[in-house]
Amino acid sequence: MDMKKRIHLELRNRTPSDVKELVLDNCRSNEGKIEGLTDEFEELEFLSTINVGLTSVANLPKLNKLKKLELSDNRISGGLEVLSEKCPNLTHLNLSGNKIKDLSTIEPLKKLESLKNLDLFNCEVTNLNDYRDNVFKLLPQLTFLDGYDKDDKEAPDSDAEAYVEGLDDDDDEDDDEVDEEDYDEDAAPGDDDEEDGEEDDEDEDGEEGEDDDDVSGEAKEEDELNDGEVDDDDDEGK
Repeated sequence: MDMKKRIHLELRNRTPSDVKELVLDNCRSNEGKIEGLTDEFEELEFLSTINVGLTSVANLPKLNKLKKLELSDNRISGGLEVLSEKCPNLTHLNLSGNKIKDLSTIEPLKKLESLKNLDLFNCEVTNLNDYRDNVFKLLPQLTFLDGYDKDDKEAPDSDAEAYVEGLDDDDDEDDDEVDEEDYDEDAAPGDDDEEDGEEDDEDEDGEEGEDDDDVSGEAKEEDELNDGEVDDDDDEGK
């Protein structure tokens, strides 16, 4: 699928100005250039064009709000001075897997004053002596290069952190549900106790009733015996 059609599909009946994130990975560029993307995407903050066959970013429109640009696994070898003009507020730039061979190619990036995170994995430039030290000197605004800072401390993964926070939120919801269930379970024994109490009362009443019946029966038997003895005495008297 070519890039224009892909952009049309990604819009999903939205206007370009409504789009903040646009992923065009694995589509086909036209002669190695960006096409179908215009400055109407004025609210765009994240653009991903991974593995689309780009050789140039010259056709990139003016995107003042763009913060993160994914250009990995293309065939870009230069022309990066366009980025400071078209995307002056970039903070994250991924150029991994491109044909960048020397430091002079990335030198124009020093005009991107907000750039904090740059990735050049699998580019030939990473094989140069003192590559990391030289890049940090060339681009002093950088905080992380290839995922690590000057002191080799790993960059935090914002996506992973968001995912973990999402899990924490789910856990909190689960805890709330458990609390409600515990509350219901706590309330239930009270009801059971009342029901048990009523059943016990009924059982006691039943037992008392049986006892009364037993007492009445014994009383009748005694009366009959007494009546029998009286009759015998009367017969003997006669």
